[in-house]
Amino acid sequence: MNKYRAIFTLVVLTLLSCSSDGEEDVVLNEVRLDSFLEGREVVLDNVIACAASNRNTEVVSVFLYPRPGVSNIRYFETATADVDKNDFSQYTGRELPLLDVFNGYLLRYEVEQEDEKWVIVSFEEEGLVHISNPIRLKQLSKPTEYLSENIMTDLTMGNMPEFTWEDGMFTDSRIYFHVVTDVDNDFLSGTYTFERRFQYYKLDNVVLNITREIPPVLTPETPYNVTLLAVSEDNWVNLFSEIPFEFE
Repeated sequence: MNKYRAIFTLVVLTLLSCSSDGEEDVVLNEVRLDSFLEGREVVLDNVIACAASNRNTEVVSVFLYPRPGVSNIRYFETATADVDKNDFSQYTGRELPLLDVFNGYLLRYEVEQEDEKWVIVSFEEEGLVHISNPIRLKQLSKPTEYLSENIMTDLTMGNMPEFTWEDGMFTDSRIYFHVVTDVDNDFLSGTYTFERRFQYYKLDNVVLNITREIPPVLTPETPYNVTLLAVSEDNWVNLFSEIPFEFE
């Protein structure tokens, strides 16, 4: 009898555990941002993030830079874009997988979206909750433009090539994010400028730098890649460009 009672107790505990896990998933998936932040120390506008529509405009990529050591990265969105972007009660959490970008130096969410809305991402660092500026999704009204011919590369400077570019059809970009990678797609440098110009690796016009270490010197006859994101004031990527380069 004691044997059967033990088995019955184990089955009940297992069922309760499964039920509890399911309920926890639902709660996490539906929590409002204001409730999530309640009672916590919050640092506003301290997560670097933006969003772009994919070539398939039904899918939106939300990119973020996870500083080393951060945890509990979360995604929140509003129901529509017709709300106060600064009202945290309008944002609801979603449990979504995170995907690597540049072999994990950046991360992204890929989200199927029928409507435009506002998005905020957050993470925890040293006991504080850091949240991004609100990101305005514009996959319907301003789908991200994909170009390559808009980037001009000056390779006459050897291992310090200069990149210049033009805006595409949307001219309201306020900042430009440029990433240089190697043939294995490993991140070498990541910088932001207000100007449509960047020289590897000069920081004279760089306004934000997420390169963690001094990047390597580029070597001749070695393939590299430069990726450019032209970002509007509300953190939407108007233009995405990517080209390979190498110098003799």
